[in-house]
Amino acid sequence: MKPSQAAPPRGGFRGWLYRLTGGALNLGPSPAEREEAELNRRIRRRLDGSRNTALLSMKGGVGKTSTTVGVGLTLASVRSGSVCAIDANPDAGDLIERALGEGAYESERQLTITRLLRELGDNDSRVALDAYLHEVRSLRLLAGEQDPDLSDSLRAEDYERVYSLVSRHYGVTLTDCGTGVSRPAMRGILEHADNIVVAAGFAVSGAKRARDTLLWLSAHGFERLAKEAIVVVTDKDDVSARVDKAAIEAALAGMCRMLISVPHDKAVADGDLVSLEAVRPETRRAYKEIAAAIVDGYR
Repeated sequence: MKPSQAAPPRGGFRGWLYRLTGGALNLGPSPAEREEAELNRRIRRRLDGSRNTALLSMKGGVGKTSTTVGVGLTLASVRSGSVCAIDANPDAGDLIERALGEGAYESERQLTITRLLRELGDNDSRVALDAYLHEVRSLRLLAGEQDPDLSDSLRAEDYERVYSLVSRHYGVTLTDCGTGVSRPAMRGILEHADNIVVAAGFAVSGAKRARDTLLWLSAHGFERLAKEAIVVVTDKDDVSARVDKAAIEAALAGMCRMLISVPHDKAVADGDLVSLEAVRPETRRAYKEIAAAIVDGYR
């Protein structure tokens, strides 16, 4: 394609020159813009049926829920709103607070996975389902149970029913699991997962926990999920300059399909609202790489 026929650049020096000359001088998109377009193409790929990704970890506080929100928002923005995230954490998960902000969620705390199971029929419409979901931008979210007397009561068959309801109306589901892999609902979650994301801290010990998770999965009938897993290491404590990333990669060599790093970002590390507008460009790029890898893994 000749430069004059190329798509116009959106920013940087190329974009400035294009605007300055009224479009007469078009150097085309920059390498970074072409890479971004390719990520969007991968994320937007047409899928047959509904797909499900489980996000899990062996330890809390390693970026699992912030990754769920950031990747969910990214997927929903590129895939035109066909994405729903489910909080299946039995320990009063905070998926909704991280997506909406704690203040915004307080007024709607009655909309939970428990209430949906109690009230919604198996053949109800998307309109009926959406009445139980929260929304931020084009991402829909189902809140976990906050009542400690009920939060650990989610069974495998309960999750299966919830996923059956959601998958009838949404093309991609992200399931934010609790810590560990032996909770009552986990077998139902894993049996309905097309692929998984394993969250880990940015440390060799975090990589070893991720490896232990993958080994457990392989030993309990989920070898395919383990081999095709995406491991995400998040630098929540700004330690990447002091950690040997090669050692992290070595700990996971041959254990998973892909290893992706999310950089340290104060907009994510404080446990508050996750907003794509507030995070660093490098963080947005990492979320987009994870989103593309997830869709690549859907068979």
